[in-house]
Formats: sequence, structure tokens, C-alpha cells
Amino acid sequence: MTGAQGRSEIEAGLDSMLRQLLAGGAVSVMNIAIHALVMTIVVRVAQIRGSRSRSHSSLLLMAVMIPTVLVLMVTHALEVAVWALAYWMLDAASAGVDLMYFAFVNYTTLGYGDVLPVERWRLLGPITAMNGVLMFGWSTAVIFEVLRRTLRRTLDIPEEVG
Repeated sequence: MTGAQGRSEIEAGLDSMLRQLLAGGAVSVMNIAIHALVMTIVVRVAQIRGSRSRSHSSLLLMAVMIPTVLVLMVTHALEVAVWALAYWMLDAASAGVDLMYFAFVNYTTLGYGDVLPVERWRLLGPITAMNGVLMFGWSTAVIFEVLRRTLRRTLDIPEEVG
């Protein structure tokens, strides 16, 4: 292999990596936007719902937490569908692959390994997994915040100052 040929292969590899990072980054930004919108709505609705009632704290807590978690689960499924759509648009998996399944396996970091991306898009799996881990962490923080705010309101605990 000559020096020029070696540089050309390195440049092609960098171009491929950049293409994958840009595509994965664009899909991640879309999912972050979806998540930010839903998280904002969930926290606001929980605030409003928690401020309206102080009776039967266990029932109120269930009435707030069950819909909160269900909305977050639907949001994650929507974000997986965005990844599946991206895989389809980019032709990132072999023909006949269930792209929704493939996206779920990557997004949840389940990693069965029974479906693999085509070689030119092999970085999309790890990028999808990074996006999923971050979105799950964010959802966990929102669940905790909704729980905290609901308990504060139902138990009449004042907000900490400082």
C-alpha cells in the first residue's frame, strides 16, 4: 500500500465516520426536542394536578404518577420510531429487517446482536444507544421531580429556600 493510497483510505474512513455522526446527531437532536417538549408538559401538568387536590394523598399520587410514566413510555416509543424511520431513510439495515425492533434493541441497549446495521452505518447503533440512555436518565429525573412535587403538595411540605 502506498502512502497516497493509505491516506485516501483514511480520508474515506473519516468521511464515513463524519456522515454517520452527523446523521446520528441529527436524529438525536430530534429526539431531544421531542423529549424536552413532553418533559415540560409532564412537569407542568403534574404541578397543576398536584396543586388542585390535597385529599387522599395515595390516590392523588397514583393519579399523577401512572399517567406520567405512561406518557414517558409512549414518548420513548415515539423516539424509537424516529430512529426506525432514520434507519429506513438511510437504508441502515439489511432488507427485510424489522426496523422498529432493531431501533428498540439499540435504543434500550438490549443488544441481542441478532440484527446488525450495514457496514456503512455501523456507528448508528451505538449513537442510538447513547441517545436512549440519556433519554431514560432524563425521564428518571422527571419521574423523581414529579413524585417530589406531588408529595410536597399532598403532605404540605414547604419548598426549601436557598
